[in-house]
Amino acid sequence: MSENNIPSQSSSPQKKNLFTRFLNFVEWMGNLLPHPVTLFAIFALSVILFSGIADWLGWSAIDPRPEGTPGRSPNGIIEPVSLMNGEGFRRIISNLVTNFTSFAPLGVVLVALLGVGVAERSGLISAGIRGLVLKAASFKPRESKGGIVGFFMKPVNFFLTPKNLVTIAICFASVVSNTASEMGYVVLIPMAAYIFYSMGRHPLAGLACAFACVSGGYSANILIGTIDPLLAGLTQEAARIIDPTYEVHAAVNYYFMFVSTFLITAVGAFVTLKIVEPKLGTYNPESASENLAGEDQMNPLTKVERKGLKYAGLSVLVLIVLLSLTIIPENGILRNPETGEILNSPFLRGIVSFIFVFFLIPGFVYGRVTGSMKDDKGIIEGMANSMSTLGLYIVIVFFAAQFVAFFGWSNLGQIFAVKGSEFLNDIGLTGPGVFIGFIIISGMVNLTLGSASAQWAVTAPIFVPMLMLIGYSPEVIQAAYRIGDSVTNIITPMMSYFGLILAFATRYVKDIGIGTIISTMLPYSMLFFVCWVILFYLWVFVFQFPVGPEAPTYYIINS
Repeated sequence: MSENNIPSQSSSPQKKNLFTRFLNFVEWMGNLLPHPVTLFAIFALSVILFSGIADWLGWSAIDPRPEGTPGRSPNGIIEPVSLMNGEGFRRIISNLVTNFTSFAPLGVVLVALLGVGVAERSGLISAGIRGLVLKAASFKPRESKGGIVGFFMKPVNFFLTPKNLVTIAICFASVVSNTASEMGYVVLIPMAAYIFYSMGRHPLAGLACAFACVSGGYSANILIGTIDPLLAGLTQEAARIIDPTYEVHAAVNYYFMFVSTFLITAVGAFVTLKIVEPKLGTYNPESASENLAGEDQMNPLTKVERKGLKYAGLSVLVLIVLLSLTIIPENGILRNPETGEILNSPFLRGIVSFIFVFFLIPGFVYGRVTGSMKDDKGIIEGMANSMSTLGLYIVIVFFAAQFVAFFGWSNLGQIFAVKGSEFLNDIGLTGPGVFIGFIIISGMVNLTLGSASAQWAVTAPIFVPMLMLIGYSPEVIQAAYRIGDSVTNIITPMMSYFGLILAFATRYVKDIGIGTIISTMLPYSMLFFVCWVILFYLWVFVFQFPVGPEAPTYYIINS
């Protein structure tokens, strides 16, 4: 095999270094974990068992909340509530259905995906991403002229080469694709591999570039996506262990995640151009598992598609104007009717409704113009298709909802939070440095529990109350969690789409294995972590910007 090719995974065994053994251990540990549904069922049963043990042992904690605070223990002592008795059994049986139907993330995700499904079914999202990448590929810098303008244009033109622009466009499009859930995995990643291949570049570099920004930058976006209301619902449930009236809306991390989009785009492009692509070297088509001619072609936008995008864009503009009329005027109908502010307003509480509308209407407009969606049947079909993909999610949510409810009833979450915050106070780890450890823990847990919602459903009831009690808001805690949850997605075989990525890669390098994928993605993971953490500390603690609209940085217990 040429020295420029990726080593075959079926070649003679090589000596395993420490890092390879570590990755093998992580994979082995991850394979031991049961299915997430089984995992949440075990967690729910464990809460029942431990609540009985805690009650029998007489565990307790001093309630740090002042008298009069909603949810505070009447005697100032938090005591465990056993679910292993007749009263506990009756409570479980009586609330099994309502635990599920009242679980905050369920409704918001279903509603948001109804709109996204229409935009996907009509082809709007695919066409928009395709147009963005192809525009970058066809860009030609203007010839540099003499004089001062020419002097300054030379370095700009050097940067704006088709190669660099395509890389940047793929990174940006990959981050934005998170709005449409798995669309980035299924459509954009194989598309990026073929774009690189068609340009004479190594296709695995394109695949890695898109995979890194779709999955490693999963939480960053310029739009509110389906993950935002899902995580916000889980954060709200966890925050109410300490403050039963606390509300967390879907846009609480929007400012920070908007800026993070450009950070992930820049870092992803840098790693691709300066580290991954030079390491992979020149691609040898003979290493492909099949004939690549004519495969995965990224066809230019047709005249009808361009017309559809134009009218869809106009519909978005109209929606923005109409929405602005409801929130910009002081007496806007979507402002808080009592205070006139946007804080706790119908606008923020109903952000999921706008996700629904802003995908539904432009999606239908695009479909009507292009002919892919002629009437209401197309809309209904798009919605139904999006719902049909959520079967497993709904099953997971049923058991996750029981776990969260049982955990709240038992008071174990409050006891753990108080004891954990006391420990952090005892060791003096209450400053901003606590978030480095929290982000690292989130990233490590993500190596074996790849689902963002599943992981946060497990860890939020512990970490959100704990960090609230040392003075940090649920909104900032959630933003920190999203960093740790995202950056290790691309280096764990436990990530739900990892097998699909491996299948895409084998088309170009037939003997490629998991180790090659992970080693290729590791530079992205490392630099994403370092740069994202730096941005988090600069944004939150140095410049003291809010992470989202009406999102405080600190939580005051007696507020």
